[in-house]
Amino acid sequence: MQKTLIARVLPAAMLALASGTASAAGFQLLEQNASGIGNAYAGSAAVAENASTIFFNPAGMTQLQAREVSAGLSLVRPSFKFTDQGSSAGVLSGNAQDAGDWAALPNAYLSWALNKDLYVGVGMGAPFGLVTEYNRDWIGSAHSIKFDIKTININPSIAWRVNEKVSFGFGLNWQRMEAEYVRRAGIVDLPAGAGGVPIPRPLSQSFATLDADDDSWGWNVGALFTVSDATKVGVSYRSKIKHELEGSLSVTGPNPVFNTVGSSGANATVELPDTFIFSVAHELDPKWELLGDISWTGWSSVDKVDIMRSSGALAQTLDTDFQDTWRVALGANYQLNDAWKLKFGVAFDETPVKNAEKRLTSLPDNDRIWFSFGGQWKPSKASALDMGVSYLYVDDTKINNGNAADLSKGLVKGEYDSSVWILGAQYSMSF
Repeated sequence: MQKTLIARVLPAAMLALASGTASAAGFQLLEQNASGIGNAYAGSAAVAENASTIFFNPAGMTQLQAREVSAGLSLVRPSFKFTDQGSSAGVLSGNAQDAGDWAALPNAYLSWALNKDLYVGVGMGAPFGLVTEYNRDWIGSAHSIKFDIKTININPSIAWRVNEKVSFGFGLNWQRMEAEYVRRAGIVDLPAGAGGVPIPRPLSQSFATLDADDDSWGWNVGALFTVSDATKVGVSYRSKIKHELEGSLSVTGPNPVFNTVGSSGANATVELPDTFIFSVAHELDPKWELLGDISWTGWSSVDKVDIMRSSGALAQTLDTDFQDTWRVALGANYQLNDAWKLKFGVAFDETPVKNAEKRLTSLPDNDRIWFSFGGQWKPSKASALDMGVSYLYVDDTKINNGNAADLSKGLVKGEYDSSVWILGAQYSMSF
């Protein structure tokens, strides 16, 4: 009974915490450890410095001690400040508050050597997430008021050391996804009987809420090559995960008849993208280590999201039309003394959003540049505390989404002033 309770409660608690706001491009979350923040996640598939390698490259477990645990927490604070530049939204005209807020992203990992060449482990984190939340009366509220995606990913893994030069790893991924999407039903107030409809339809005074969730499975593989005593190369791949979200679409407002007609069961299909990472870690000398990372994310899997009623009728389409993206990161570590290591990193992260016309108010994403700094303190040979901070610079972001003649959404036209701060800490130990 106690084990069953833990199995149910722990994922729910992780989901409650992992209401992450995307820090990487799209709604991807790189904060699967805090130890990589200081390097802007450069060298993520090659460093294997603690058990969080299970997520970035499971083959890295062969570089760890016989038993290792690692747990961390990252705090993410995005800012999305909208300035109207000619929106056309019917009776809606309010200003927008900052759509970003603090979010907490926990992670935890355990690695265990069965023998000197075979390792098993398990990781828990939140690889995708997004929260944007505006005030209910802003001019784009028929596009979105709240858009909240949560995931939790549990990743049992195995690693095999073929020889001193080559290791391979494999993992399965059970992933839960929950989505909440709130918006106004429309931008106009139609009088009773308008268009031959026998009931009043106060669209701008009514709100539609989608609540849906799903559990699904994926997999990941990795390889680690020790090229020399000073150089390691890591490659890893994570599969797409297709979620068949099911839940409800509810309408609330001043007219009970309209609320009843508009509410129903609902479903939507989202195929989260696959990712590929190529990483290098090179010890330049006893003090300096250089890190590099090139990663690809297959965001084109998220072409559009059709929200369907249980009757089979289309309720709404989110026309994302995402494109595949690249990310490049460079980092360095400086061994100050036996106890302290300093970490530095920069990265360029490409957005999957093609242009202002395809940019959604629920995801006002753009290219970003990471500037990162951190440190690692080792109070003993068996334990380490990592801390890191990143500032993500985001260029001014144009949006021109919708159509002024569309009574359900209208046109949102303007510019976002955006940025992201990330703070994190990770404790790791061997035993």
